[in-house]
Amino acid sequence: MNKKILLLDTNFSAKPIYDYLVKTGAEIYVVGGRPHDALAKSVGNYINLDYSNISEIKSLIKSLRIDFLVPGGNDFSYKVCSEINSNFPFYNIDSVEVNENINNKEKFRKFSTDLALHVPHIVKLEKVKDFLPVIIKPADAYSGRGMTVIYENDRNKIENAVNLVKKYSKSQRYLIEEFVQGQLYSHSAFVVNGEIMIDFIVEEHCVVNPCVVDTSCVVFDFDKKILSQIRADITLLAKKLDLADGLVHTQFICNGSSFWLIEVTRRCPGDLYSKLIELSTGFPYAEYYARPFIDETKNVSNIKLKKSLVMRHTITSDNTTVFNSIAFNYPVKIIDIVPLSLTGDKIQESPFSRIGLLFCSSDSESDFSLLFNKTVKRLLYSIK
Repeated sequence: MNKKILLLDTNFSAKPIYDYLVKTGAEIYVVGGRPHDALAKSVGNYINLDYSNISEIKSLIKSLRIDFLVPGGNDFSYKVCSEINSNFPFYNIDSVEVNENINNKEKFRKFSTDLALHVPHIVKLEKVKDFLPVIIKPADAYSGRGMTVIYENDRNKIENAVNLVKKYSKSQRYLIEEFVQGQLYSHSAFVVNGEIMIDFIVEEHCVVNPCVVDTSCVVFDFDKKILSQIRADITLLAKKLDLADGLVHTQFICNGSSFWLIEVTRRCPGDLYSKLIELSTGFPYAEYYARPFIDETKNVSNIKLKKSLVMRHTITSDNTTVFNSIAFNYPVKIIDIVPLSLTGDKIQESPFSRIGLLFCSSDSESDFSLLFNKTVKRLLYSIK
């Protein structure tokens, strides 16, 4: 009898995960409370159920006799899987406590500070004036929602920032930390027994919204000394928390020889990050993300990586508008476009709406640099 796998995510970014699971020959079920999402509309075994209702998910697992549980591409999906895992022992899912230490920004900062990891300093409210600029962010929000950078000791601006946090934070808790500046990157590592087996560095830019990544590419020549320090931090974190085997995805800011870990997650990054890695390097990212959850291991040493110059860009708007078309201002070698909005749709400002995902490439470093710069400067195309 075929094994049964339950995937907790219906977003378009979970499709590469779903596609790999299908290849295993197992019977795949997808659950989520958004019937208009990409996977919900396109797969056979879709179950319309809000997975925040954990008791119903547990009942579903019992009734279907699910063998493996796989979180998707959002933190809440992984959190639910952690809570379910406390009653149903599935494979390679962190405990609730470990998940909270990673995903709750307040707890992660404290834990990281205790370990002397490279993280920004936490600032007390009464000390804001001594550490300007600072950033005020929800302890439990995502996608840049509810964040405010404070550049001056203005009580009204600080109070407004705290009030904004409450709009996006379920816990109503926030943290204030030094606002470190530099280039944003991500470090995606696959860990087994606390050791990094393979990892990737991606350069990330927030073009439309200063708190939301929308343009990125793999970096093949990242500074080896800094990478070694990042690996040391992630390895220490993995061992101290006894992380389950699988992906450890980290965003960090680098400035010269200094770097700061900003956020760590165990779930698959969104906006088809997995596809960027696979197109750029040939590494089957979604497959290796999913494998630990279905108790499958595979040596990475036999994988031959390539080097392709690929850019991932999320097409968004900085104001509310009606989307009709995209007009490119320069020739572009397009690999793929994933449409996320239809002509005539009302588009909200980033991060609340996306028009589409663009994957494109160049044959030379100089052409790729021009392509990337035009995109970052918002010259590549116009939204009509």
